[in-house]
Amino acid sequence: MSARGVLYVHSAQPALCPHIEWAVAGVLGVPVDLTWTPQPAAPNVVRAQAEWEGRSGIAAAIASSLMGWQRLRFEITEDASQGVDGTRHAYTPTLGPFSAVIGASGDIMIPEDRLRAAMLMASQGRCVLEEELDRLLGKPWDEELEPFRYAGDGAPVRWLHAAV
Repeated sequence: MSARGVLYVHSAQPALCPHIEWAVAGVLGVPVDLTWTPQPAAPNVVRAQAEWEGRSGIAAAIASSLMGWQRLRFEITEDASQGVDGTRHAYTPTLGPFSAVIGASGDIMIPEDRLRAAMLMASQGRCVLEEELDRLLGKPWDEELEPFRYAGDGAPVRWLHAAV
C-alpha cells in the first residue's frame, strides 16, 4: 500500500542538515538531498520541505528518527489512504513530540481512551479539561510552529520517493 505526505523541517542548525538527510534516507531507503533555505522566523537556522511517497507508516518512522535533536522543529504528515487513517507528527525543543491520527476529512481524531483519561484527570483536579483537550488537539505545537510555517510560504518543495 502506498502512502504520501509532507515533511516540514521548520528550523534546524545548518550543521544538522546532512544528519537530517541521512536519517530520512535511512527510513526511505533512497538518498535524500533536501533544498535548505534560510528560516526568516529565527536567526542562523534553515528550513526545508519535501513531499514524500512510500509505504504506510513512514511518517511515524521518520518522526522517530528525528525526535530528540536539540533545536530542531519539524512536522511530518501522512495522508489517509485506503483503509488507513492519516497521521501528523510534530516536534519542538520546548514541547517535545506530538502525534495525532488524522481522519479522511482532515480532522484530528482523539481516541476514546485518551478522552476518558482527560475527563478523569479533570474530575480529580489534576488538569483543566479545556487545556488538556487543547493539548490532545496539538494546540501548543500549532502555536509554537505557526511563525515558522508562515515564514516558509513560497519555499521550494521537493519530492522524495521511498525504495520499493
